[in-house]
Amino acid sequence: MTVQNITVQSGDAGIRLDRWFRRHYPALTQGALQKMLRSGQIRVDGARAEANTRLETGQDVRVPPMPTAPAPIRPRVSEEDQAFMESLVLYRDASVIVLNKPHGLPVQGGPGITRHVDGLLDALAHEDERPRLVHRLDKDTSGVLVLGRTAQAAAALANSFRGRDAKKTYWAVVVGQPEIQGGRINLPLKREGGARGERTVVAQPADKAGQFAITDYDTLEVARRRVALLEMRPMTGRTHQLRVHAAEALKCPILGDGKYGGEDAHLEELPHELHLHSRALSIPHPEGGMLEVAAGLPPHMLETFRFFDFPNPVPAKPRWRR
Repeated sequence: MTVQNITVQSGDAGIRLDRWFRRHYPALTQGALQKMLRSGQIRVDGARAEANTRLETGQDVRVPPMPTAPAPIRPRVSEEDQAFMESLVLYRDASVIVLNKPHGLPVQGGPGITRHVDGLLDALAHEDERPRLVHRLDKDTSGVLVLGRTAQAAAALANSFRGRDAKKTYWAVVVGQPEIQGGRINLPLKREGGARGERTVVAQPADKAGQFAITDYDTLEVARRRVALLEMRPMTGRTHQLRVHAAEALKCPILGDGKYGGEDAHLEELPHELHLHSRALSIPHPEGGMLEVAAGLPPHMLETFRFFDFPNPVPAKPRWRR
């Protein structure tokens, strides 16, 4: 086993260093990777690097001797999981897959999480190439979720999300009615620990931990001032941004959002699940042009829409404008 110096290829541009190692050396554990980083055995262009270092085409990665254990064998996908994942597909071509993620299904694993989108992606593999996640939705947020079918496509899509070239549209049912029917929310946010785990809070102007967060919104429907249907378009991608902006800036928590709205976020006769849905997305396609995809509502939001007689137009068919 010898030290190698590997040049970053265009298909890996934009990904984190730790993900680059997981992609090319799947037998390497996270603990071993962190040890190599701390000791300086791994370097990028001759300099020490962190796990979250973003790689660029042409950079030189110093790779110390790697474990010789074979890559882990992928678990066989059951027919049930195969059918389930296929049922979520809204759009598919040689570079991109778009899913309508259900409410309650996490995108990635974590403590106590055994079933998640990332763990089911082998069901959508093509010619032994597994689709890759390029962004995330919260567990309780439903709707449009984009995957890259190749490393190069995934890098291009991820860059679009980071560069805010992806235009995201959400539908949210909120409790109450905003005083101003539409406009822009510009309220900085930060992550804060607590007894119940991390949460997103409003950052004070002098707080250096705060990050700017901007959301455009319009009120589409109002039902007797009890609830309103909002179209929300995040200009930034902070964790729980829409949920905090609705509760704190508009004083109208998203229906079912007990985390940020408390008891005020629940109405007795309506479903208590979070009513936040990634309705549509417009994003540059890795092969050029723009891809536009929309997703239908999850069952609990359909129930609420019927209860208040909100209009629910059929989502437009996916369109790749080249």
